[in-house]
Amino acid sequence: MVIAKARAVDGPDKSFREAEIERRDLDQHDVLIEIKYAGICHSDIHTAHGDWGEVKYPLVPGHEIAGIVTEVGSGVTKYKAGDRVGVGCMVDSCGECKNCHDGEEQYCLKGNVPTYAGVDKYGEPTQGGYSTHIVVTEDFVLRIPDNIELDAAAPLLCAGITTYSPLNHWNAGPGKKVAVVGMGGLGHMAVKIAHAMGAEVSVLSRTLNKKEDGLEFGAEAYYATTEPETFEKLAGTFDLIINTVSAKIDISAYLSLLTLDGAMVNVGAPAEPLEVNVFSLIGHRRSFAGSMIGGIHETQEMLDFCGEHGIVPKIEVISADYIDEAYERVLNSDVKYRFVIDTSTI
Repeated sequence: MVIAKARAVDGPDKSFREAEIERRDLDQHDVLIEIKYAGICHSDIHTAHGDWGEVKYPLVPGHEIAGIVTEVGSGVTKYKAGDRVGVGCMVDSCGECKNCHDGEEQYCLKGNVPTYAGVDKYGEPTQGGYSTHIVVTEDFVLRIPDNIELDAAAPLLCAGITTYSPLNHWNAGPGKKVAVVGMGGLGHMAVKIAHAMGAEVSVLSRTLNKKEDGLEFGAEAYYATTEPETFEKLAGTFDLIINTVSAKIDISAYLSLLTLDGAMVNVGAPAEPLEVNVFSLIGHRRSFAGSMIGGIHETQEMLDFCGEHGIVPKIEVISADYIDEAYERVLNSDVKYRFVIDTSTI
């Protein structure tokens, strides 16, 4: 058993503190990873603050994990000590249902095991990447391309796959017009990936404050949604809209921007319900959908795609002592564009 150093929170209004957590002894197919970097996702904040329901504290968040394999179980065939690897939002699934067999473990019919705030097959609570070590079954470990630095790789394990998966599923590519709502941690990755796929990309953001960055990341146009003429000008324009914001917005207004058979896909997860006027859908056979990360095969595909195209998030590396301040800055949209914890500071 490994005793890992960690940063934990004891309640929705509590600050992070130093902690120690136990990582299980290696089972036959387990991999022990020394975590080097862990990204801060908005989902971490929602969970730590109890926004999505009851949470068992103390909680160690973190599902954007990059590190080095230090030990493997006797039956492991995919990895060896020294490999550069990552762990994303889930660490196990039933492996038996149709969705798991189809490589869609994130939609496991029995429920996947989340990297934190879950319960593993041994009946123990899962704790995440704001720590120095983690043990994960080899089938849920990802290989990080050699040309991607570990600090930049960490956010790809959530922000990268969360945006890659719907772009891939809804066939973003040449000849398709894609709009990205929001230019935060998820949004800036959506812009980069959609551009690399060959789509014509536009950003829909409250203000034009990040326009220069958006164009640099690959957007061909950038619009302020606080300007009423934006929705008039762009009506019926886009084949696909990826909504990355974790706040309540006027979904029906955005649906009006879709073409015939266009789709709006929500990847942001606000705590409050979203309302939809059905006439915004039926008028042009539009779709309003959701997407949750991606399966393990698709996540590896995303990492390889990012390696091939030189796609990495724009990050700010921080000390573990700065987590509380980082959370406040994320809530105030004051980060460009992803905080990443240097776990050597834990």
